[in-house]
Amino acid sequence: MSRFSAPIIERGELEQACQDWRDSGETIVFTNGCFDILHVGHLQTLTAARSEGSKLLVGLNSDRSVRALKGPTRPINAEADRAQILASLRCVDAVTIFDEDTPIEALDLIRPHIHVKGGDYKVEDLSEADVVKKHGGRIVIVGLVPGHSTTSTIEKTRSK
Repeated sequence: MSRFSAPIIERGELEQACQDWRDSGETIVFTNGCFDILHVGHLQTLTAARSEGSKLLVGLNSDRSVRALKGPTRPINAEADRAQILASLRCVDAVTIFDEDTPIEALDLIRPHIHVKGGDYKVEDLSEADVVKKHGGRIVIVGLVPGHSTTSTIEKTRSK
């Protein structure tokens, strides 16, 4: 890990790392996604998420879970590369990779104060809403940047 990068926290260390933050009085914000081809919409969501608290932990879907969610041609970039790119962003305090199709198990360990999702979601449709609320957290939906998605980026490059 570069001295300019946030840590990539393994699953076995996740609960303790978050407890250490809580013990230090930090407000833990969690957001998650595939972040396959990083674009301005991702950056704005991550920046908005970071503004909600004092520590931003990003949950990154593993390669296996991206394939399950997006299909056999995805991800474009390997999980180690995606994790390193996210960890290099100034607004990100740590990254963790999860292999499940949803972040429910990770959220149960992290117990964030705030869980942030992009504007293409509604709180009532989130499978993870119950686990966030169970631990006293709240969910914040942030706006999307129109016209920016990994899928649209891939389609543009294929059509050219």
